[in-house]
Amino acid sequence: MSESSRKSIVASFGLLSAELENSQTTDQQLEPPAQSSGNRVGAGVIGAAHRAIDDIRSERDRLKALVEAGGAAAVRDLDPSLVDPSPYPDRLPDDDAASFEVFKRSIETEGQMVPVQVRKHTSSPGRYQIVYGHRRWLAAKQLDRPVRAIEVEISDLDLVLAQGIENASRQDLTWIERALFASRMDGAGIKPRHIYAALSIEDAELARMRSVYRMIPVDIIEAIGRAPKIGRLRWLDLARTVAGDPGTLDALRAALVKKGDAAETSDQRFQRALNIIKPVSSGRREPSPITDKSGTKLGALSMTSKEVRISAEGSLGLEFLKFVEGELPGLAERFARQREQ
Repeated sequence: MSESSRKSIVASFGLLSAELENSQTTDQQLEPPAQSSGNRVGAGVIGAAHRAIDDIRSERDRLKALVEAGGAAAVRDLDPSLVDPSPYPDRLPDDDAASFEVFKRSIETEGQMVPVQVRKHTSSPGRYQIVYGHRRWLAAKQLDRPVRAIEVEISDLDLVLAQGIENASRQDLTWIERALFASRMDGAGIKPRHIYAALSIEDAELARMRSVYRMIPVDIIEAIGRAPKIGRLRWLDLARTVAGDPGTLDALRAALVKKGDAAETSDQRFQRALNIIKPVSSGRREPSPITDKSGTKLGALSMTSKEVRISAEGSLGLEFLKFVEGELPGLAERFARQREQ
């Protein structure tokens, strides 16, 4: 198989899986994933994507026919204990295991309709690594049955890019999952232009992702989880609060080690951790009474982080306000002298 042919097949694996699953209910043609209006990519990337789609279409029918025909040379049964996850995971554990249980039951009753894709393990002879199909592999493993698989030859670079291309069309990946996958591509030495193409993002979005995963260590992100309701802005806020400070990071880890409510979601876990290092405040405290030494009420003091208010109360209240006003120039001079010293 030529190098160009191999790469076009690699690019088609994720889309092929989706096509095979969809073909059980519809003969819908494969179309390029729609681009979100808020996630525009450059013309060069779009052109490359269309060329890749043309290659995929030309090879899809052959691959699909091979799989559906049972292609003994292509599809084989593997012991799931000999299969390891991808070295570049793109998902965090879900808060709700119920959907996976439903999926597993369907595999148990109807069988595994779509093979997983694997490659030979890069460092453990006799073992395999998953390219696509982690849920199908996990279901087979828990059901103690062989997993149907297609073995492919694929490099680390092509594997990560192919996963990214598939992920770009998945609607259920959260922002932090996409950012974490970008960090793994970054760590694998993949060039930024390939990350842009794989995730359908621009350089500004990759810069935002980097500002999060370079400030917040991976172990903390994984401890928080998918956080589907926590978007980019709140992750950026957490990153700014942490700012790579070791003490703050230790406080955050300590907060995450403590278990919250038994039904705590990853969204709630994010907020609980943020509240530990950045306590929620209304910004305004209850007014404090101002009295003289005899206890006569003169007014009330209200403060926020950016404002101080003094209200007059009682018979001497207005007179007290005029006194404070007259003292302000002297207070400003004292403040300036202290700053100089």
